[in-house]
Amino acid sequence: MGTRGVSRVDVVPSAPAAMALNAEAKKTLLRKIPHGVFICGVADGDEVNGFTASWVTQGSFEPPLVVMAVRADSTSNGIIQRTNKFSLNVLAAEQKDLAAVFFKPQKGMGGRFDAAPFSLGELGLPILDNALGAVECELVGQVAHGDHTVFVGEVKTATLHRDGAALELASTGWKYGG
Repeated sequence: MGTRGVSRVDVVPSAPAAMALNAEAKKTLLRKIPHGVFICGVADGDEVNGFTASWVTQGSFEPPLVVMAVRADSTSNGIIQRTNKFSLNVLAAEQKDLAAVFFKPQKGMGGRFDAAPFSLGELGLPILDNALGAVECELVGQVAHGDHTVFVGEVKTATLHRDGAALELASTGWKYGG
């Protein structure tokens, strides 16, 4: 167990494979994995940040877990590591423009959150007013390997503003993966 009860998995590099990876086939096939588009929110004291996340899935019913990959070199990754919590805001199918705002690296307050009114949830994390809703999660595990860290969060709060179809990566025309 790591700090504050967070499990950490250290991955041992494997020996080089004898077969070469077909990079174009890998890219094409991995881009076929369906993804939603979310805004992940983080907060550390007065610092509030958010980013567009698409490598997200549910990991367990009981306890309710979500799994999310975050660029290892990002500001938000560091905030998640320090605070052991994050929020996931579920965007509506018509909120592609809002998702685009959160793609660009910049500080949250006075930046991208100007385009996205929010309030702080019970865990002190940003919950977008115009999203379908959001969950706040406490970190219970992580795997640091490659250019992203895979975080496992236990859902502690859920806020539903409205029901509707969620934004999916395939519908945006964007490609992230491969």
